[in-house]
Amino acid sequence: MGFQSTRPGKFTPVCCGDMIGGATARREFLKLAGGAALFTSMGMLASGVQAASGNYEAMVLSCIDPRFQALVSRQQASDGLTGKYSAFTIAGASIGVVAPAFKDWQKAFWDNLGTSVQLHHIKKVIVVNHRDCGAAKIAYGAEKVSEPAIETETHKAALFEFRAQLKEKQPELGVELGLMSLDGKLELFS
Repeated sequence: MGFQSTRPGKFTPVCCGDMIGGATARREFLKLAGGAALFTSMGMLASGVQAASGNYEAMVLSCIDPRFQALVSRQQASDGLTGKYSAFTIAGASIGVVAPAFKDWQKAFWDNLGTSVQLHHIKKVIVVNHRDCGAAKIAYGAEKVSEPAIETETHKAALFEFRAQLKEKQPELGVELGLMSLDGKLELFS
């Protein structure tokens, strides 16, 4: 659903724009629709938990790199997880969660994971780091990703540190760790 501006600073859902264009029309629309009952039934005044909760398989932790968004989604689809996972995207994926260079971000991830456990009843975290990662260079230095073997070891160390922290903070969750290349090939680590 999109929004349209009816006047500066005012936005109306496009689906209802013709019906509720002016202030008076909006009030009439709410009266006709049952006012608060409409918003409650849509979950807007309710706790929001009804629409957001459920039983999902996993949280997928991946990097913000635009080159990998479609590849990660495609991988999850091929694993049969479409619509069955929550997602958290942060620079470096596991690196953004465990590297000292990004310590200010770490609480945000762990709080989000706790929320996904509470709302989505997830069973595991799927972590997808990727090759040619700018966040890895920032966190560990260019020499730690300068050639494939060193890059692999750098990512493995971050992924294994993530697994250790997960075991401490959310011991009931399983974890899958992977490193994706630019062609979408996923190397899994146990």
